[in-house]
Amino acid sequence: MSHIQDTVKPLLSVRGLTLDIPLASGTLHAVRGIDFDLHKGETLCIVGESGSGKSLTSLAVMGLLEKNIRRSAEQLNFDGIDLIGASKRQMRGLRGDRIAMIFQEPMTSLNPAYTIGDQLVEALRLHRKVSREKARERAIELLEKVGITAAASRLSQYPHQLSGGLRQRVVIAMALMCEPELIIADEPTTALDVTIQAQILSLLVELTKEMDVAMILITHDLGVVARVADKVGVMYAGELVETGPATDVFGKPMHPYTRGLLHCIPQPGKTKRGEKLGTIPGIVPSLIGDVQGCAFRTRCPHVVEACRGDIPERGQPPHEFLCVHADGARAAEGEPA
Repeated sequence: MSHIQDTVKPLLSVRGLTLDIPLASGTLHAVRGIDFDLHKGETLCIVGESGSGKSLTSLAVMGLLEKNIRRSAEQLNFDGIDLIGASKRQMRGLRGDRIAMIFQEPMTSLNPAYTIGDQLVEALRLHRKVSREKARERAIELLEKVGITAAASRLSQYPHQLSGGLRQRVVIAMALMCEPELIIADEPTTALDVTIQAQILSLLVELTKEMDVAMILITHDLGVVARVADKVGVMYAGELVETGPATDVFGKPMHPYTRGLLHCIPQPGKTKRGEKLGTIPGIVPSLIGDVQGCAFRTRCPHVVEACRGDIPERGQPPHEFLCVHADGARAAEGEPA
């Protein structure tokens, strides 16, 4: 979807990002021509079902895709740097310094053979000319900031000596060591206890706001999105089917898939005890080979013949959606268009 150009230049600008994976049975079109902008200090939440292409999108921005995945884009630009044309050396210089990533499983980012202190110090000294002592001070300061008590004594511990929640706090501290401008958090609480999840997310959002860091948060938890997002991108079968400010997407969801997702969430005071929760019938279609028309048409209650053809962009920037129905079939559901 195209977006109106803001007067302030976006920190990250993505146009027509496409990811194709060659398989024995044909080409898997994992991400299909997505567009979005992210400005300094903003939080963009990308939501959707497993396999919709959310994680691959984040890895494409970081330049961490597997070699067999073909990445193309009209534009993939970070603060004036063309990420498509960037060399491996340029990307290594950006990663961990100006762009940081937080993965689902903290042990993906932490080396079990090194102490917490060594890893935090190394994260800073790799990109900054600072003494080991200064880097250690920064590490202690950030461990305290992420809510780890007795931070100095933690530096000599190894990852296996910490709980999952503490490890993820260390990973957040590590991501912030070089004061990045962009953090990409890919379902950063999935591997954690439910009771810890909310704490970690609140912490992440609080710190990014305090430090004026832009964040792409990938999640399937719409409750989280409603609380923390400035912008929302709803992803389905490799496409962004709806994008816009969080207040608009939640207040007036336009795509039938977005409305279907929102109907699946139990609402305090409205959903009666024992009542069945909403579901979206059917399954996500295969994206192998020739993919045409609206991918959601096999599950949509408002499907018409035109859904097999080219799908127009609807709405006005910044709130846009893909649908053959000008009102996203809201009227058919008895909602005001």
